[in-house]
Amino acid sequence: MAKSLSIRSAAHVALLAVAILLLGAAVALASGGGKFEGGRQAHKQARLGDARALVGPSRCVTRRSKRLNTTRVRRRCARKPAVTAGPAQPLYWGATVGSHLTGDQAPWDMNALAQFEAGAGKSASMVQFFQPFAQCGGSGCSFYSFPTTPMDDIRGHGSIPVLSWSSQAIPSTLSQPDFQLSDVISGRYDDYIAEFAAEARDWGHPFFLRFNWEMNGDWFPWAEGVNGNAGGEYVAAWRHVHDIFAAAGATNVSWVWCPFVDPGRSLHDLGSLYPGDAYVDWTGLDGYNWGTNPASPRGWRSFDQLFRRTYDEIVGAIAPSKPMMLGEVGSSEQGGSKADWIRDALARVPTEYPAIRALLWFDKFDDNMDWPIETSSTATAAFAEGVQQSAYVGAGYGGLSGGAISPPS
Repeated sequence: MAKSLSIRSAAHVALLAVAILLLGAAVALASGGGKFEGGRQAHKQARLGDARALVGPSRCVTRRSKRLNTTRVRRRCARKPAVTAGPAQPLYWGATVGSHLTGDQAPWDMNALAQFEAGAGKSASMVQFFQPFAQCGGSGCSFYSFPTTPMDDIRGHGSIPVLSWSSQAIPSTLSQPDFQLSDVISGRYDDYIAEFAAEARDWGHPFFLRFNWEMNGDWFPWAEGVNGNAGGEYVAAWRHVHDIFAAAGATNVSWVWCPFVDPGRSLHDLGSLYPGDAYVDWTGLDGYNWGTNPASPRGWRSFDQLFRRTYDEIVGAIAPSKPMMLGEVGSSEQGGSKADWIRDALARVPTEYPAIRALLWFDKFDDNMDWPIETSSTATAAFAEGVQQSAYVGAGYGGLSGGAISPPS
């Protein structure tokens, strides 16, 4: 009995001690709740610090911890969900092939294309080439007609022509007073454009027309803010030229609106430069990894770092219903592994960028930059490995007919 009483008394003492502790905590909470909450908050911050150490810096977490406008921050952070790979989307692929392989460019020398394809191990379903309105010199300007023979050669190869056509004269300069956007809008070149459109219609086969590309930069004479071009004139000029083609019945033309990647939001606003869904069949993007090449050292950037932000802007807000073409893609050898860059890009596009349904490598030395896949055996092998994926469809479009070109299925 005495032993049982002793145990019971000890239990009472223990219960009393717990009650005193709980009462003390309640008093502390009532009089100085900040200390208690502060301790709990410190624990949360420590856990966030561990998470940052594991996953790298997070702008969203950092901004929340600084007690900025949390509603605005949550909305901003929510815009960037994790990118998940989906089923591979089939896409056309090809290149702009320079003169480094045979001494002349494709399609003027189709052997250049054949050599490029030999390195890639697969036939190209698209071939791109470039043509301005005119060539000007001391005796005046000569205007280029529709390039029927090169188009026939590309089609005869089983590929789809991609004509990058620009409202400028060569030699190309940034200041061309006779080739301002206002000249196009005013009708100065209507006769030439109408004749070109009629020739395109009479050729009769589907092709891509990438008109006045990279308009959001300031390095071509058709950009707003240079060469005397005013705001709003790019869209007006595009629509004017498009309307002439429509009036001519050139329904075999697929219009490609192709800006330059803008990962840092330093170029012109894209929304103000988009002609509208009724005037565009495909959107596009150009982008290059310049690396540390002394010709233009801009730092090594992955495909995602270059393309993701602008891709999301176009697909999410500007033209969500349009398929996209990568009109120019390239990487330097200097600053990292070009082979790994190519391998990563060609693996990501079909699964992580579902709107991209066509890709053109810029296989040409330009501005002293080393873009071609032939700059190293490892780069060539990586490109060949990438395009062997079944998503990259080969040539076989020599009989393509109809109007606007649809993505491959």
